[in-house]
Amino acid sequence: MPYPQSAPTGLGQVAQQAAQVLYQHRLVSTRQLHRLLTPHHTRSEFLRRQLHTLRQAGFAEAVGRRSTGQTELLWWLTEKGAQAVEAVGLLQPRTYRMSPEAALGPLQEHTLAVVEAGAAFVEHAGRLGHECGPLDWSPEIAHYYRDVSRPGEELCLIPDAVLSYVHTAARQRTLLTFFVEVDRTQMTIARLAQKLHAYAAYHEYAPHPQTAKGNRGPRRQAAMPAWRYRYPAFPRLLLVLTGASEDRLARRIADLRSLAASDPALTNTGLRAGVTTLGLLQQHGPFEPIFTPILGPAELADAWLRPGRDA
Repeated sequence: MPYPQSAPTGLGQVAQQAAQVLYQHRLVSTRQLHRLLTPHHTRSEFLRRQLHTLRQAGFAEAVGRRSTGQTELLWWLTEKGAQAVEAVGLLQPRTYRMSPEAALGPLQEHTLAVVEAGAAFVEHAGRLGHECGPLDWSPEIAHYYRDVSRPGEELCLIPDAVLSYVHTAARQRTLLTFFVEVDRTQMTIARLAQKLHAYAAYHEYAPHPQTAKGNRGPRRQAAMPAWRYRYPAFPRLLLVLTGASEDRLARRIADLRSLAASDPALTNTGLRAGVTTLGLLQQHGPFEPIFTPILGPAELADAWLRPGRDA
């Protein structure tokens, strides 16, 4: 990707790619960038040099974090770096800007966990011959809707990420879109169930039909669900749990299924939703039976959310 003329002449391709990833995902560790951008290198020294070039140019900054007994750098773009990426015009502009305070703040672990979930899709896509890259998921895209249980209010659903994935099998290519929610057990199970309710409401929401005039006077156009203006099919919802022991996460999954079964908005919708753990996603990938359906029998399924389907 060419950079504007103001960019330093020594900025290499990997440094440019790193800038794009940092712009899209806001805060990414050196280890995550290495897995996403230079997995063919056995060590991360080459990537570290590229990141140092970005830092020297004033395009990126980093803070340290203790992880597994070692200090790890977390990277983000400065305002100068963000403007350089925006000047190229290849990525959807984002108004959010990271800061040292935010990088060290309470949302640090959640932001990194969302990147971990996306990285798992990228790594397994490479192994399976599918297509999913470091820019194929976008964090926090707003989806506006109304809920019949809260008349008069315009509500906003913001997934942790919207991820695009091209699945290939027997010469057939299928574009899959996923809503990804990452839960680090910081949220009550009731609040997590409310998020599921919001997805069900968005699935059903259709804007008020417009009045169209024909030869025989006004008539009502058929209402179309709002999501159809953005997606060819409603994205599957994948919940990824982390931040606790496997036993605790298993209990959380059981509790979430119980609450979902008691919500008529969920039981009466065509929403496809499944839940797994970050550990299982990283170890096995999304196209192994690691997802427990939120609704119906607790028969494990892959990311298609159809029990027993071969990926």
